[in-house]
Amino acid sequence: MSLDIISTGSAPAAIGPYSQAVKVGDFLYCSGQIPLDPQTGEIVSGGIVEQTEQVMTNIGAVLAAAGADFGKVVKTTIFMQDLNDFSAVNNIYGRFFSGPAPARSTVQVAGLPKGALLEIETVVYLG
Repeated sequence: MSLDIISTGSAPAAIGPYSQAVKVGDFLYCSGQIPLDPQTGEIVSGGIVEQTEQVMTNIGAVLAAAGADFGKVVKTTIFMQDLNDFSAVNNIYGRFFSGPAPARSTVQVAGLPKGALLEIETVVYLG
């Protein structure tokens, strides 16, 4: 089985030694996306709403580069600085899924890269 690296300029470039996504067989494993503007490499201005919108947009760009969309996502993990923002994140997140929602874990963390308020990683079934 081969590993196919997925990369797109429509999502932020990796800020470390990792790939935006790796395809293995019928699965796509996407690295966590933080709310970086792909053009500037900086965290978008605003709060949790703006950051969540950017994270989901970045995820969509990686999915599109792999020939997938949100309907193929089977599992997500959301890392948040503050679980008090859960409702706002949940409302925006839910708008991106039109069919059955994927399995999900949500955890509060002590810190995220570049001071981001959240990070979301995804697992996608391409079959």
